[in-house]
Amino acid sequence: MNGEIAETQKEQAGFLEVMRAVFWSFFGVRSSKGRKSDETRIGPWQVFIAGWIGAAVVVAILVGIVKIILP
Repeated sequence: MNGEIAETQKEQAGFLEVMRAVFWSFFGVRSSKGRKSDETRIGPWQVFIAGWIGAAVVVAILVGIVKIILP
């Protein structure tokens, strides 16, 4: 019975794996194989938090570029 439980539970994705998946989703490019792997290993809260972090990084980069261009 324990073998069946361990077999059905997938290993949780790490922080970098989640950030990579969110990064590729910002561009709308993800392979079918990668997407299926992400669906089973990444939880909704991981995506939610990584999405907010990714959005904050993008906004910070854009603000930095604007401050450099327009002194």
